[in-house]
Amino acid sequence: MFRSLRRIVFSSVCLVSALSSAQANVVVVLNSRDATVQLLDQASYKTLSTFPVGKEPHHLMATPDNKSLIVASSVGNELVFLDPKTGQAQRTIKDILDPYQIGFSPDQKWFVVTSLRLDRIDIYKFDGKNFTLSKRLPLPKLPSHIAFDAASTMAFITQQGSDQISCIDLKTQQIKWTLPVGKLPAGISMTPDDKHLLVGIMGSDYVEVIDWRTQKTVKKIKAGNGTHNFRALGDGRMTYVSNRVSNTINIIDQKTLENVGTINVPGGPDCMEITDDKKTMWVTLRWIKKVAVVDLATRKVVKLIPVGRSPHGVFFANSSPRV
Repeated sequence: MFRSLRRIVFSSVCLVSALSSAQANVVVVLNSRDATVQLLDQASYKTLSTFPVGKEPHHLMATPDNKSLIVASSVGNELVFLDPKTGQAQRTIKDILDPYQIGFSPDQKWFVVTSLRLDRIDIYKFDGKNFTLSKRLPLPKLPSHIAFDAASTMAFITQQGSDQISCIDLKTQQIKWTLPVGKLPAGISMTPDDKHLLVGIMGSDYVEVIDWRTQKTVKKIKAGNGTHNFRALGDGRMTYVSNRVSNTINIIDQKTLENVGTINVPGGPDCMEITDDKKTMWVTLRWIKKVAVVDLATRKVVKLIPVGRSPHGVFFANSSPRV
């Protein structure tokens, strides 16, 4: 009887340990056209569950305390909060109109929402839990992605429909300046030294480098057709940019501002996530209903995982830093 009881206890401990390990390695994928969240096991690549969430969920990000993962349901006009480790639902905030892209300022005081359909941005005060609308600003056409300066004084917004970026003064909550850039600007990222903005020019094949203090383009880094979105490696230097049309991902040295490598990822690579050991990248493939797993050492796709229609955002808790 004692041996049987010991086996039961041991099995229970192993089960709890296995569940905890699995929960720590859940990959969250947003299937935009299906309006679902798909949870994948990072180790086995198997689907754990799929469940509906709003309408057209495109982007997602963790809260500053890493206790929640926010899914922006753009057409559903709501923010859905998930547990970042398990993917389980926590709460929903409704009447956040057209949250296409979302971002917290580095000082965590402001939460910015771009409304792609409504041609505006909404700026919310954030107290650690609640969001209070502070300012609604119209922008010319199709405001898309967001970046911030290190001091949290400025927010930078790409506008795909007017081929511009705008700088928003977060103190006055007014447009400080607007600058013309290449065709269909999409992803935007601040370099670790806080000197330059990197803008993915989706209507062409390059990253536009902007000195945001002088409001001048200082360089164009050749990438691939459909240059789209960024994900930093997490080493304070390298960042990756996806090229949806040419089916590639480029490696950009943010110190030298040079393209230093290419990874072939067929299927329309879009959003990227990187493991905390910086060895593996997960990439959503918008055109073929799959997620690619890339070995960053060999720069090869090692696995293709079936998901839903038009997969966009991807996240897991055991990720590398985003700078």
